[in-house]
Amino acid sequence: MIPLSSPDITNAERKAVLEVLKGRTLSLGPRLKEFEERMAKFAKRKYAVGVNSGTSALHLIVRALGIQEGDEVITTPFSFIASSNCILYEKAKPVFADIEEKTLNIDPKKIEEKITRTNK
Repeated sequence: MIPLSSPDITNAERKAVLEVLKGRTLSLGPRLKEFEERMAKFAKRKYAVGVNSGTSALHLIVRALGIQEGDEVITTPFSFIASSNCILYEKAKPVFADIEEKTLNIDPKKIEEKITRTNK
């Protein structure tokens, strides 16, 4: 087994979740606005957008980057399927480069060989 991460949930997080569950709104309530404002400040940006999942966040990134039909996106096969699905959703093509055994991250040395050369 490859250890990826373990939850880091304290009583403070449990209490915050229970407060939201007791309220009348789950996903579009005042805590979302607070989260977006605090994330924007943390990232030193004017705005931040909270979404319902990592998959939705990845899809927004693909859209924001202007990736579109026919584009190739180099990624790793050692990931959750959403990493590729958000590329496929925009009709782009995921191209897989292997990972480094030590870090388990995409191997930068393998990326160059995956780039498709075009004559434009």
